[in-house]
Parts: sequence; structure tokens; C-alpha cells
Amino acid sequence: MKKYIVGLLLTGLSSYFLTSCYELDLNPLAQGSSENWYSSETEIEMALKDGYRHEFWPLDKEEWTDDYVYRETNSSIVNGTLTGQDGSVTDLWSNQYKAIARANTILANMEKAASLGISEAKINQYTAEALFLRASRYASLISHFGDVVYVDEVIDIDEAFNIGRTPKQEIIPLVYEDFDKAAAGLPISYSGSSSQRATSGAALALKARFALYMGDWKIAAEAAKACMELGIYNLYPNYSELFLSTTRNTEETIFAIPRSVADKITIGNGTVLNAISRNPGGWAAMDPSWDLLAAYTCTDGLPIDESPLFDSHDPFKNRDPRCTATIVAFGSRHLGYEYNPHPEALEVMNFNTGKMQKNNDTRANAQYASFNGLIWKKGIDETWLANGMDVDPDKIIIRYADVLLMYAEAKIELNEIDQSVLDAINQVRARAYGVDISATDSYPAVTEKDQNKLRKILRTERRMELAYEGLRYMDLIRWRLASKALTNKSYGLLYPSSLLIEKVTSQGGWFWPSTPQIDEDGIPDFSAMESAGQIAVLSQRLWNDRQYLWPIPTKEILINENLKQNEGY
Repeated sequence: MKKYIVGLLLTGLSSYFLTSCYELDLNPLAQGSSENWYSSETEIEMALKDGYRHEFWPLDKEEWTDDYVYRETNSSIVNGTLTGQDGSVTDLWSNQYKAIARANTILANMEKAASLGISEAKINQYTAEALFLRASRYASLISHFGDVVYVDEVIDIDEAFNIGRTPKQEIIPLVYEDFDKAAAGLPISYSGSSSQRATSGAALALKARFALYMGDWKIAAEAAKACMELGIYNLYPNYSELFLSTTRNTEETIFAIPRSVADKITIGNGTVLNAISRNPGGWAAMDPSWDLLAAYTCTDGLPIDESPLFDSHDPFKNRDPRCTATIVAFGSRHLGYEYNPHPEALEVMNFNTGKMQKNNDTRANAQYASFNGLIWKKGIDETWLANGMDVDPDKIIIRYADVLLMYAEAKIELNEIDQSVLDAINQVRARAYGVDISATDSYPAVTEKDQNKLRKILRTERRMELAYEGLRYMDLIRWRLASKALTNKSYGLLYPSSLLIEKVTSQGGWFWPSTPQIDEDGIPDFSAMESAGQIAVLSQRLWNDRQYLWPIPTKEILINENLKQNEGY
């Protein structure tokens, strides 16, 4: 019997992908459904919906970047110890190829679809959707691994174990071609939901992202512009509300994978507990870094080491509004409590009771409160405390603000800087300030046209706008900044709290004793405060340049002699 490599769906899968409960890791040698599946339009729809599993659409992790701290611990990427056995490596490789194999199987069965009486228009749409799924997964693989195994048809198991890697320069045009066909064949929107299934705009947006990652600036600019010119996407008016679980399917969301508490598709209790503060019962272990706090410009548009508006003792004052929308400001109300990590703030207001209570968000009371005093706010509200501390916001894969910034970046790199570039950036910035782009007296509109200066502004804008969305990692990779950003130190507050009081707060030095300097790449320098003994080193980041490409999973190398490893592993 011919045995096909991973990817065919079992006939018992659920009629809707969110509620499917069959095992993802299907046995590739047990393909009983290959002969009798795709026998109706319903089954084809089910097969396509399977392509939207969360496992097939992973986001890169904040812990791989300089925007994040986990107490005194680094991830394997930040530690420079990534190997072919790492779970992130093996999961990305295996799940992307499962998705690709299933897309290829759908495409191989489109002739059967014609015999079922399905209209040519529907067949073309289904074909385009499968091409979208395949292109997006190859884009993910190439962005992380470089040269990869390229398969665009169903192959048998013997072929699978003997095929080598194809140079990415040969695959990239094929991925673009798939995205183009998808954009041409997919609808602009669906009735009732335009962001939870592939659309023409999603194909154009993800093509733009892939081209940007590959440094194909002209292709990126053209794809982003085509997405913009569809005229159906707009920036959601309220940046803070955009990421809440109560805000779904907005006109800014181009493509998202939905979650549902009812269907037990959530971000996970552990993620919630690690992100929220300790007073309402969280752990505050995985937190924004000081590097990220330092990245937000002041309300005059200048970095903190250049702006007269910045006060290191009150670091949330006079900052771009996305700062306090992303990181909880000291003294503000958060999840029903005042948030204050000050070592002498032994009590805080519990707004639920209207009374003061013990403050578990200061390390003076709770040793494992945030080690650097910062906690996440973006997307977090009281709904995170319900359902056993689990929550179901949409997993936003790409949104319109990103498309605007990608368009601007591509045009900057082409040195084709015109008003459309400034408008793209200013639309994003004005929305952050809650005003129209024309209200230039109410936000620091960008007017700079020098390529080098505008490049720096754009990169800072991306960091402010897209923090905590899984995009910083690939920005560091493609800008080749990981070598700098991930080889410096991660800093936090002195501990025990008596030392923090002695060295900092009693001297009037809270929160930062002085202002860190920001270099041309947006990297802050806290060394003066470290040398003065005013701050603590939480960890030394130890990035290894071999990690600009991930290793091929070790088990794949062992079973296929034609599969060669990336350099340095």
C-alpha cells in the first residue's frame, strides 16, 4: 500500500476546527481516509478549516527578545544555547510541515471536487485558500531556518526520508506566486467575519511581511500598498481596547485565529498567572524589560535621553500613550488594585473593597513580585481574572497598523520617501494619541525625510506599536540587531528592599536614579547606574550569531542523510 507523508485528515474530525478534539500528531502510516475523504463540499470545507489550528500559526515569543524578562532566567535563544532538540525548533518544523502536507493534499483533490458538482468559482476559492495556507507556512519556515525542504505535492514516505533542502532563493519566488494566486482567488471578506479565515487582504499582508523579512523591499511595498488600497481596513480608534478579549473582529484585524473559553481554546492559565500582578493572585514573573520601557519616546517625539520632558523618577509621565497602554504605570488602578512596586509602599488600595491592604506587588512584602517593578498591561483587564484565570482574546496574526508600518519601512529602504510614507507612520502614531492624523498639534507628527533618521524613527515606531505581539524577535533578526540587543544585560531593582531603600529611594532616586542613554539602534545603556550600585543585574544575555538561522531538528538530520544542518550547530 502506498503510504503518504503527514497530512490527510481522519474522517472523524469535528465539523468545526475550534471544537475538534482528535489527536494532532496523526500517524503518517495510517492514511485510511485518503481514498474516501473530499467526497463532499462539506468535507473540503472541514479540511480547509483544519488549516487554522493554533498549532499551525505560532507567534514568535517575547522571551526571545530584549522586551522581556523572566526574573533572573533567559530563554535558550537569549542564552545562545539553542539546539536542534529545543521544543520551539521541533514544534515549528513539524507543525509547519503538517500544515503544508495537508494543504498539498487539498490541492491534489481539487479535480475530485469538480466531479462533485461544486462550482468552478468555489473550487477556485478553495484552491486559493489552500495556496494561502501553504505559502504562509513556508514563509514561517524560511524566515527561521533559511533553506528548507520544499514539497508542493503529496509524496510517499520513501521520498520524504530522502529529500534534501532547497535553497531559499529558489523557494521564495514560489511562495510569492502562491500568495499572488491566493490574493487573486480569495474573497475580500466573508459574511459575518473577515478576519478569521483567509482573505485577499490577508494574502497580500502576509506576502508583504515575508518580503520584508527577505529584504525584497519593492515586493513588500507593492503588496502592502495593494492591501491598503483594498479600502476595507482601518485603525481601531482605541489602541488600549484593541487587544482585549472583549474586542473581536475589528476593521483593523486583517487575519486572526479565534480563541474560545467555551471550546477550551485559550491562552492558558500559566500565561495569565505569569503576566498579571500578585495582588489579584498572579505571579508577575514574565514582565516587560527596562529596555522596552526606555524605548518609548516622549510626547514631543524625542527619545528619553534627548527630551526635556523625561523624568527618570516618574518614567511614565509625558510618554507616548502606548507606553502606559503596554506597561502598567505606577500608582494606577490595575485589575482592581493600585499598582505600586515601591519598597516603602507596604499597603495599597483595594478598589474592590475600598480599603487599604497588604501590597503583594512590592518585593518588600513578596520576594517574587516583579523583579524589575514592571508588569504587562496590553490586552489585560478584569476578564483575565475570570474562568479560573484563563482568557480567550483573538490571536492576531496581522493587523492594519503593521501593514502601514511595513509599507513605510519598505519605501524608506528603497529611499522612495514621499508623503505617503510619512502618512503611513503618522496614521499609526495619531491613533495612539487618540486623534486624527490632521491634528498635528495634538501628537508629534513625523516630518523627517532623511533616510537614516527616518529608518530609526520607523524602527522605534514598530517597537512601540507592536510590543508584546510576537514581532520584535524577527525585527531583531532581519535588522541584524540581535548581536547587540541580546548580548547586553537585563536589569532590575536592588534586592533585598532594604538595599533598594538605602541606595536609591532614600536618595530620591526612584524609579531610575538617572536617565539611560539610548544609542542609534534604540538600545539603552544602564551601565552608569550599575557601576554606581543603584540597580541589579538580573541576567547576562548571551546571544550566539549562529542563531540568525535556527538549527534543523536533530531527529530530522538523523533519519535523513540528505538533510544538512545549518552552520554552527
